[in-house]
Amino acid sequence: MKKLTAFWLFCLFIIFTQPAFAELTPALWQVEKQGKTSYLFGTVHVGDSSMNGLPKKIEKAIGNSDAVVVEVDLSALTAVQIQQRSMPFLMLQNGRTLDSELSPQSYQQLDQYFGEKSINIKMFSALKPWAVLLTVMQIELQNAGYSDQFGIDKQVMASAAQHNKPIIELESLEQQLEMFTVMEEHADHMVADTFRQISQFDDNFQRLIDGWKKGETAMLAEAYEQAFDDSEFGQLNEHVLLVERNHKWIKQLEKPLSEQSLFIAVGALHLGEENGLIKLLQGQGFKVTRI
Repeated sequence: MKKLTAFWLFCLFIIFTQPAFAELTPALWQVEKQGKTSYLFGTVHVGDSSMNGLPKKIEKAIGNSDAVVVEVDLSALTAVQIQQRSMPFLMLQNGRTLDSELSPQSYQQLDQYFGEKSINIKMFSALKPWAVLLTVMQIELQNAGYSDQFGIDKQVMASAAQHNKPIIELESLEQQLEMFTVMEEHADHMVADTFRQISQFDDNFQRLIDGWKKGETAMLAEAYEQAFDDSEFGQLNEHVLLVERNHKWIKQLEKPLSEQSLFIAVGALHLGEENGLIKLLQGQGFKVTRI
């Protein structure tokens, strides 16, 4: 049995906590071709106050670049705009409700979870199961002291603004939300995995954190293999959340990389493995070396 499932790994690996950020040595990659030098950096999206401030090598690479590339630029949107654009993807339609989308066992698990927190599950009746599970994760992370305020992506974009670097986004908010609709038929599977991972959160998550903050790519590769198993659900997650997007991004990046220096900051799990950005860039003739 895998230790951390694909759905949770995708959602949880985008957050972390750690001691003094200056002590970290996350992996930074240099991308070269035809006299142009760019940078590739694996990120996490939420953290705690100890993460305030990017490592000097990251700041320097951003300063040396012509533009910064991110998955999606939420800094350009207000909270109201994000909510307005998100709701159509989160809401159930045609009289469907949360309990109609889940088995009685899955619904009961959620009901008990929210009940223990004095939250009425009826508040979420109109939401799709995966949206409710994201709420569950948000509750767990907030209780553990995590916030997107100290996320690396947000700090990268803030640094880009400080250096007067334009920001290029690879996807829209709508495109990111659309990914989850593909997995709607696996709602019960996601519920079971979510509660299993909540019970194992501290041990499994800490191992992922250690691999990222030390820049130990072997540990990240092991986590990747544990997440995306040979099951139908595991393969679907890998294809939708990582592989398909990686190939699209390479097509988007190939021409800009030949014209200017870019600082590319995307989720760390997008970098490794056979269908990761490093291998795909190398396949396009780019020289990729770790700094």
